[in-house]
Amino acid sequence: MLFKIFNLFLLLILGNIIFAEKDYPNLLIYGDSISAGYGMHSDKQWSVNLQQIFNENGINFKIINKSLSGETTGGGLSRLERLLEEFKPSYMLLELGGNDALRGYPPSMIKQNLIEMISIARDRNIKVLLMQIKIPPNYGKRYQQSFESIYSDIAIDNQVELMPFMLEEIALKSELMFRDGIHPNERAQPLIAEYVYKSLMPLLN
Repeated sequence: MLFKIFNLFLLLILGNIIFAEKDYPNLLIYGDSISAGYGMHSDKQWSVNLQQIFNENGINFKIINKSLSGETTGGGLSRLERLLEEFKPSYMLLELGGNDALRGYPPSMIKQNLIEMISIARDRNIKVLLMQIKIPPNYGKRYQQSFESIYSDIAIDNQVELMPFMLEEIALKSELMFRDGIHPNERAQPLIAEYVYKSLMPLLN
């Protein structure tokens, strides 16, 4: 009798653990070097600061950062299905395209890759949050406009939430950027986390 009660108790505990894991929402950050914490230790990345903000506010979201320095939309597309299968996120913050622009890739190709990634995630009932990416004017005004406009076009055509560029209030402040003028430094990371947090909150259920 005691053995049966113990087994029942164990099943209830395991069932609750499985249920909790299933219902515990994960946010996958899927980006390039700006999200991967270029030039700094992993514990200084803005995604770590964002997790701390969630924890401090009692928000049960787990941050999974699978960003890679140098990642393009093509590279992101090639590894996305494996990562979604492994981590099964509830949300995906898609922050890619900057390295494509750096290489001068056609905006039409970048756009198609982003749309395919969104489709792959949606097929798994993952809510996609697309981040606007901006590039410096020295890329040429025509290319800059053509590139930057693909994000709003995707958001409208595919009914995806568009988040503002995370470096909107950072990029023009030299004290918050590395000398390359592209990557935010360690001082910028908490500010980015706060900015992303405020943009995220209205979009998370």
